[in-house]
Amino acid sequence: MTTAKDIMHPGAQWIPAHETLDRAAQLMRDLNVGALPIADENERLCGILTDRDIVVGCVAMGHDPSKVTCGEMAKGTPRWVESDADVGAVLEEMQSHRIKRLPVIEEKRLVGMISEAELAQHLSDEQIKAFCMSVYASS
Repeated sequence: MTTAKDIMHPGAQWIPAHETLDRAAQLMRDLNVGALPIADENERLCGILTDRDIVVGCVAMGHDPSKVTCGEMAKGTPRWVESDADVGAVLEEMQSHRIKRLPVIEEKRLVGMISEAELAQHLSDEQIKAFCMSVYASS
C-alpha cells in the first residue's frame, strides 16, 4: 500500500503565525515553494499560506505585507493527513475540500507536503480526471 509518506515531499517547513507576509514570501522564494503551513505558538497547524493568498489577499487589497501576519491570513479549518494514510485517503481529502496541497503529519509534527503533482503520479487516468474536475471546476 502506498502511503502519504511515500508520495510526500519531505522536509516541509512551518512558518510561525506571528511572521509577516513579506517574510513568508522570502521563505517561499528561498525554499522554491508556493505554499507554507502556518503554525501556532504550540507548533500546531492553523492554516496554509499560498503565494496567491499574499498577492490577492494582501497586496491587491492595498495592504502592506510587512504589516500583515501569516496568522491573519489563516482562514477556515486546516486540512492535513497522517503519514500512514493511503493514497485513496489523500485523494479524498484533497478532492472533497478542493485543495491542491496537503500537509502530512506524523506524531503531531509536520513531516512533509503533498502537492497535486505528487499525488497525480500515483493515480489512474480516471482518478486524475475526477480530481481535476472536482478541484478545478468552477463552483
